[in-house]
Amino acid sequence: MSDFTNDHMILVIFGAAVATYLTRIAGYVLLSVVSDIPPRAEAALNAIPAAVLTTLVAPAFYAGGWEGKLAIAAALLTGLRFKSPLPMIAVGWSVVMVCRYFIIG
Repeated sequence: MSDFTNDHMILVIFGAAVATYLTRIAGYVLLSVVSDIPPRAEAALNAIPAAVLTTLVAPAFYAGGWEGKLAIAAALLTGLRFKSPLPMIAVGWSVVMVCRYFIIG
């Protein structure tokens, strides 16, 4: 019997889908019920994008090659200088492309 026809596997997939849906909709429901967001909760909500970005960039920095590390450092410096994310993305992408084309080969 294949894993896809296993009843236990179907229940696991259904449970994961329900849990994912509930966690996504819970934020909307909670914020629609609460009229005044406490300052600590607002600060925590404001920190979420930085935390998500860190979870995406940190593994690439530690597990990637030196060109990835150089691109992340260049993008970080550019991001500190400019408020728009577009120059940061352009600089990081350009550094990786130049390193891979001219230095790595």
